[in-house]
Amino acid sequence: MTKQLAKEVIRVPDLGGADAVSIIELCLSVGDSVEQEQSLVVLESDKATMDVPSPVAGSLIKYLVADGDTVKVGDPIAEIELSADSQESSETVAPETPESPESIQSNTHSGTSDNHHQSPIAEPAGNDYQPQEQIVTVPDIGSDDKVEVIEISVAVGAVVEEGDTLLVLESDKATMDVPSSYSGTILEILAAEGDRLGTGDQVARLQPSVSSTVVQEPVEEAPAPVKEPVQSMPATPPSPLSVPSEQPEVPATATPDTDNKAIYAGPAVRLLARELGVDLTQVIGSGPKGRIQKDDLNNFVKSALQNSSQHQNVTGIPQIPAIDFSQFGDVETVKLSKIQKITADNMHRNWLNVPHVTQFDDADITDLEEFRKSLKEESEKRGVRVTPVAFLVKAIAATLAVNPEFNRSLSADGESYIQKHYIHVGMAVDTPRGLVVPVIRDVDKKGIWQLSADIMDLADKARQGALKPSDMQGGCFTLSSLGAIGGQGFTPIVNSPEVGILGVSKSQIKPVWNGSEFMPRLMLPLSLSYDHRLINGGDAGRFMTCLVKILGDIRQIIL
Repeated sequence: MTKQLAKEVIRVPDLGGADAVSIIELCLSVGDSVEQEQSLVVLESDKATMDVPSPVAGSLIKYLVADGDTVKVGDPIAEIELSADSQESSETVAPETPESPESIQSNTHSGTSDNHHQSPIAEPAGNDYQPQEQIVTVPDIGSDDKVEVIEISVAVGAVVEEGDTLLVLESDKATMDVPSSYSGTILEILAAEGDRLGTGDQVARLQPSVSSTVVQEPVEEAPAPVKEPVQSMPATPPSPLSVPSEQPEVPATATPDTDNKAIYAGPAVRLLARELGVDLTQVIGSGPKGRIQKDDLNNFVKSALQNSSQHQNVTGIPQIPAIDFSQFGDVETVKLSKIQKITADNMHRNWLNVPHVTQFDDADITDLEEFRKSLKEESEKRGVRVTPVAFLVKAIAATLAVNPEFNRSLSADGESYIQKHYIHVGMAVDTPRGLVVPVIRDVDKKGIWQLSADIMDLADKARQGALKPSDMQGGCFTLSSLGAIGGQGFTPIVNSPEVGILGVSKSQIKPVWNGSEFMPRLMLPLSLSYDHRLINGGDAGRFMTCLVKILGDIRQIIL
């Protein structure tokens, strides 16, 4: 008798701090064979894209999500029939698992087979089961700080679905919705507008519905996921990182009440509205329950532009006229990736807000390169490639320690500055998906070998789309190196709220006068851009002089 192969449901892994992300690509087709670590889907947040690899080998039975869906950690994404090897591997560790997915499924009600959420509470046998009351708490908000409650989205007695927003929090940098962990009835709201809450603080007391407490696994007969209004399917928590690509039809009663200034919008929309200076109470939402989507905001701005007699955008800057380039020859319109659009927005914002000054100099790296090349044999033994970037990053850290003016950020109100007592250096990496800036942490505490390993690891993750949001946060200063590509100099844009960025171009052999004769020396062009609100010319001159001196004699980094 042929042994029936087992199935496994693959779920979204840890997202490194992101609450929810969009699915931008399904990498396989139903029936395809799947190798272990082969990409199943590609996820994208506001800061990065990442592949979700398969932890097992087998064949793809079906996807449990669709392109454009928003998912969070633990959501099911695909069902895979295990190969014989994978099944044997799973059977080897089976004694540690009290119940298999099949046994769990057999204890559930067939009428709720489309509920893919696995809850820690299981329904006992019998029809008189009454779920216990549950306390909904604030999920991880990425810091230990308390943030303000700006909106209570439900009332006592309201019936909510899992994922429905209970309240909205807002920090200095972003807003986020706190979703319900269960479907059920609100018994008590444990917070009020103006309160300050942090991770783990109590939000509401809720009586779960019976269906929300049943442990379920997706079954083979379950239909493929379709996009419907949240009222008719288990809801996905509103995402602070992305907006659904399709908008369901909404009843007229779901329109926000602009008379009482009610606003129902996610963090990404609120952030965009603040950047554009748009009053959200004037925008009509077309999303579920009248939620304001990015398209609603964009359409509002377009309408305002069309109605403006001066045809100016909301910032007051004249628009670039639209041109039909097809009249000059063959053309192709290619949509920007999300990372490219975010990079463009950030660059534009930084250029408009930061008064830039750029200073240039050359560093003599003849001795540095000779020393670096002498490490080749040791580098091969360690399996770590030592590039000039490792020395540049280390030299930047040493220079920041001596010149703390460059390790500051201006406060949002412009009344003070924040002096940082740690040194994390961002490293701009060019990838097929766009420009990303992973951050190397505690550079001042690491040697060249460790820095080289960190640089290799982060650069590989960046090119593979595997960086987490936390990998790109906390930078104090940024290095943008064009290496051998790079010309004789350029003016990099400050990565605000940092106050400085170093551009590095292509090194060249040049004649340098040593007092008695010209000597051939390897010279590295440097471009230092800085925020003139916090950094003056004297600060920049001292920083550049110190950096050039260290690069000219790398032994100084140990002093």
